[in-house]
Amino acid sequence: MRFEVLGWPNVQSNYGAGKRCILAFWHRSIFSATWWWRNSGIMVMNTTNFDGQWTRRVIERLGFRTAQGSSSRGGLRALAVMAQYLEEGSDVAFTIDGPRGPRYVAKPGPVILARRTGQPILVFHIAVQKAYTFEKSWDLFQVPHLFSRAIAVLAPPVYVPPDADRDLVERKHAEMQASLDRVRDIAENWFHTSEADRQRLRQEFGTLLANNNPAAGNNSRK
Repeated sequence: MRFEVLGWPNVQSNYGAGKRCILAFWHRSIFSATWWWRNSGIMVMNTTNFDGQWTRRVIERLGFRTAQGSSSRGGLRALAVMAQYLEEGSDVAFTIDGPRGPRYVAKPGPVILARRTGQPILVFHIAVQKAYTFEKSWDLFQVPHLFSRAIAVLAPPVYVPPDADRDLVERKHAEMQASLDRVRDIAENWFHTSEADRQRLRQEFGTLLANNNPAAGNNSRK
């Protein structure tokens, strides 16, 4: 796959400030995201059901670590493991509408973790020019065609103060949801967007052309 990445300066500035990333993205993009972020040592929350254990084996072979839990089972325990991993200097990630949906509705895990650890949430979406879409799946899961072009869009970070009350936590959740919706809209329309609008977005976000994720090796643990 050939990637163009909008918003990579958001990741660079985050690392430059000594912060780690709480990454959040939609389940639809998990195939492309797993490939882009491979060998980065990121810890992913992974469901404990039977299918999830097969997923765990695959993603660990691609250089990820897993915390066993989901929004419906073992989630608080998995969040504690992820918080420890962040404190040790590595990134974590959520498929934010998984494991069963509803599609494109963000769950609260990243906001809870950001409040607890002081680390920012960075949301992103990856869209591909050519892919097979499972139209009957709840998440409209996509498997990219070989050598397809891809666009990844990363939003500016969302910070949640450690003393945030319930109202502020809810506002930060709404901010995360809005960022997820915007990067999905930009990415999914990218290959149908005029070149003038693409250039405007490149200037807004900053751009990177790469076949391999330059964050690989930035995590302290593998």
